[in-house]
Amino acid sequence: MRGEYAHIIDEKGRLFIPSKFRSELGCSFVLTKGLGKCLSAYPLTAWASLEEKIKALPTRKSRELQLFFVASSHDMELDGQGRILVPQKLREYANLSKNLVTVGMIDHLEIWSEEEWEAQNLTPDYIADVMDEAGI
Repeated sequence: MRGEYAHIIDEKGRLFIPSKFRSELGCSFVLTKGLGKCLSAYPLTAWASLEEKIKALPTRKSRELQLFFVASSHDMELDGQGRILVPQKLREYANLSKNLVTVGMIDHLEIWSEEEWEAQNLTPDYIADVMDEAGI
């Protein structure tokens, strides 16, 4: 998944998933807390892979990741208009109120409030430093 799209979440908490992402997520997927003040949506196969990696960790680390990702996860189904109803707890976690940005992150989708997305401050110089450190 890749790309960035601006959207809104309506007063009932419904979010339209862009058609490009719908085809990659599928009709059913998992929505959970993301790293940073965002939500992450995983296709079922990517979610199953993440769960297996979490289960394979030492007990304490596995439990901590389960508490963060698995406990807050919800099985989602797209409605006929390509929308999901984002649970209130997840909306609060990510500060989702109106203007949102959906971002493809290779194997999952992230959903950010516009304010949180803009606050990421990923400048070209910072990215160049990260690439150097990673040997890219």
